[in-house]
Amino acid sequence: MPRAQLQYVTDELNKLREQGLYTKLRVLEGEQLPVSRFDGREVINLSSNNYLGLTTHPKLRERALEAVRRFGVGSGAVRTICGTMTLHVELERKIAAFKQVEDSVVFQSGFTANAGTVQAILTRDDIIISDELNHASIIDGCRLSRAQIKIFPHKDVDACEKILKEIAGVKGHKLLITDGVFSMDGDIAPLPGLVELAEKYGCVMMIDDAHSSGVLGHNGRGTVDHFNLHGRVDIQVGTLSKAIGALGGYVCSTLEMIDFLHQRARPFLFSTSHPPSVAATCIAAFEVLEEEPQVIENLWANTKFFKAGLKNLGFDTGASETPITPIMVGDAALANQFSRELFQAGVLGLGNGYPTVPLGKARIRTIVTATHTRDELQQALDVLERVAKKLRII
Repeated sequence: MPRAQLQYVTDELNKLREQGLYTKLRVLEGEQLPVSRFDGREVINLSSNNYLGLTTHPKLRERALEAVRRFGVGSGAVRTICGTMTLHVELERKIAAFKQVEDSVVFQSGFTANAGTVQAILTRDDIIISDELNHASIIDGCRLSRAQIKIFPHKDVDACEKILKEIAGVKGHKLLITDGVFSMDGDIAPLPGLVELAEKYGCVMMIDDAHSSGVLGHNGRGTVDHFNLHGRVDIQVGTLSKAIGALGGYVCSTLEMIDFLHQRARPFLFSTSHPPSVAATCIAAFEVLEEEPQVIENLWANTKFFKAGLKNLGFDTGASETPITPIMVGDAALANQFSRELFQAGVLGLGNGYPTVPLGKARIRTIVTATHTRDELQQALDVLERVAKKLRII
């Protein structure tokens, strides 16, 4: 029985159950694979961020084991005390070279990389101009910075410029920030137009490339490379937890900006650094991106096949341009029911509703990977069709 002062938590959970919005954690019983075992059931996995299948790549496995043998299992401290290992320095140099920037710094997650950077570089005297669908980590960083926040409609470059004109004479630093690929819709930011505005109005330009790194650009270098905007984006944030296949986040920028984050970014200052095995694994992952471009080619070939199948079946996939492909449902309770019945039929596709996405725009978010076979994707399409027709979604 809950203590009296915690009863409100139980009441809120019961409301979610009554509304059909309560979700349970699916437990993975083995490796993160295209077909995985969750809660005792083998299902085609359409929910993983493991875009390139690197979570089980032989080179990454071996590098992790080697690091444990040489360096142990933990780093023992935060970076500023005695937790900076040679592997961390090597990883950051690898990332900087890969992204073609002066320097980089690794954080414990993509979330802390975003939130910690925005909070560190701005104050209450500054202004942030942010896309309305930016990731929660950006939103939290904006709030923590205490800067004034201006929101422009999703991907609306003209509306963004209108805001910039209105604040042109206002004192303070200005940060223009966007996702590279938006995590719920799978569309790509209008980065060229935003970069031009940042240069025109003297803004710091920052991009969160979490779902772009390893997916867009030459060898997966991300949105900046995709649009050939090297040297024109001041801060790039990426993740080591998605296409890279391991854990963590990173920030790429100038030498001075990275040095400043060493001094002021709270997640960097107050969280223990990556275990040696994780750092070594990430180094190996960037080597794979450069040496095995066919994995990205496979990802896009599978994406094209799956999107075409969904379109032919009559599904609404929104504005997706990437392997993130939402299946729009609208009602959150229906999306969750769709997800549950898909799971029973052999497909893992999780429902997303408010507050993850706007009210009335609930969906099943699907992500194909480089390691799905065509037979697996066709089987998933067959299941999606059968269940969606039963629920009158198509």
